[in-house]
Amino acid sequence: MTAADRDLVSALRAELAAIDPARACDVVSERAGLEAASGPRDPVVARLAVRLDRRTAGAGTAVDPGRAAPGIDFPALPEHCRMAYLRGRFLARGSLSLAGGRTHLEFVMQRDEASVLAAWLSLAGLPASWRVRRGRGVVTWKSGETVGLFLRRIGAGAALLELEARQVSRALRGELNRVLNAESANLQRSVAAAGRQLAAIERLDADGRLATQPYVVRLVAEGRRETPEATLTELAERLGLHRSAVQRALDRLERLALDETEASAAPLA
Repeated sequence: MTAADRDLVSALRAELAAIDPARACDVVSERAGLEAASGPRDPVVARLAVRLDRRTAGAGTAVDPGRAAPGIDFPALPEHCRMAYLRGRFLARGSLSLAGGRTHLEFVMQRDEASVLAAWLSLAGLPASWRVRRGRGVVTWKSGETVGLFLRRIGAGAALLELEARQVSRALRGELNRVLNAESANLQRSVAAAGRQLAAIERLDADGRLATQPYVVRLVAEGRRETPEATLTELAERLGLHRSAVQRALDRLERLALDETEASAAPLA
């Protein structure tokens, strides 16, 4: 990821960690989602865990972080508690990647927990795939739309808007590049075709065969000489002809230039 993408992910995590659940049950659910993480912990998550521990202790509902996640009854939780739990789970075990313009979110945890979390996410209307990677369970979303929905439901706000704005910007840039590439290719083809047509006209004029062609063919040849940069449509409009008639006339000129005989000089349809 770029530095800007990493900064955005950090801002999103900080925004989620700063949410202060209004309900005591949400505090307990989010703390359960955090659980005990092995190894160095993100300072943002560490501060959140301390804050939630203080609130649960003050309410007489302290949670054992080492046993919280396996013991929670997610299907029985109301929607707000489910989202609080998933917010904690994301902060503790989730990662978000924006590399290459693609949005990828995954949770890494114990193998047996991954299948459970995937089932719970499906129950919450957020179906995800899961697999085992290097002995660990990995629950994954690769759809930017699903990732956005999940982050919105767990409380992301400003950072999510910035993420969506970037996705729209990338999509627009991609579409613009596609259009520009297509226009560039069309222009190159038009320039090459005009070059062939002008060369054919010069050859036919030099050997006198241009003068023997029907009026429409001579008219188109003169029009092409005067406006070599014009497209078929522009040339047709300038000459007051149908585009198909201009195309047939130019094709005839090229064929004649390649054929030194008059065999191909049949009457123009």
